[in-house]
Amino acid sequence: MEALPNIAAVASLLSSPVRASMVWALIDGSKRPAGELATRADVSAQAASRHLALMLEGGLLEVQTNGRAREYRIANSEVACMIESMAALASEVAADRSLLSRLPRNNPAQFQQARTCYDHFAGKFAVDLLKGMLSSGWLERKESEFQLTAAGVAGFTEFGVDLGQARMQCRVFARPCSDITEGTPHLGGALAASFLDICVNRELVLRSRHSRTVSITPAGWDAFRRAGLFPSL
Repeated sequence: MEALPNIAAVASLLSSPVRASMVWALIDGSKRPAGELATRADVSAQAASRHLALMLEGGLLEVQTNGRAREYRIANSEVACMIESMAALASEVAADRSLLSRLPRNNPAQFQQARTCYDHFAGKFAVDLLKGMLSSGWLERKESEFQLTAAGVAGFTEFGVDLGQARMQCRVFARPCSDITEGTPHLGGALAASFLDICVNRELVLRSRHSRTVSITPAGWDAFRRAGLFPSL
């Protein structure tokens, strides 16, 4: 009989609204001190310390120490995708869609259109981008992951993505990641992270300083169109 993964242990770590609030504050890939996470979760510093210790022990978070300062972040992209997937499921089964009701009030349309999920694109833009990569033959679905094709090697390389470096990372290379606002996957994994990095470095997209949202520049839309990823543009 196949051994059952300890799903219950992971689920129990996120069963607390306090811990869920803390990891959701870190879903953008940021590092935050315990005091800020305590404020986000509306708990005392002592209570926050207990919750953070549980998530450290469970492998959801990691801590970086710089002198006396300690900052927490999500442990890796696999954890981030799991959290985003659980959030997407929660928004589907909740009658009041309460998670979606807490989208950023300053610009919810932009949040839904284009943002980051940890270290890769999310939102409608990301979902459409993945559809373009599949329809253009850059990627093929293989069970629970995506496989890079010869056309994809050429396409990503032309964009400037170092595929060798992406493959060397100790993580899944290319996989679907549930999108909380679109209800259909976007691209996650090392390839997605490398693609976001190169798009930022080439100023094809601009990150917001105050949120997870990103804006696609005219040069970006032109590059995506010329690559055949958004043929309708």
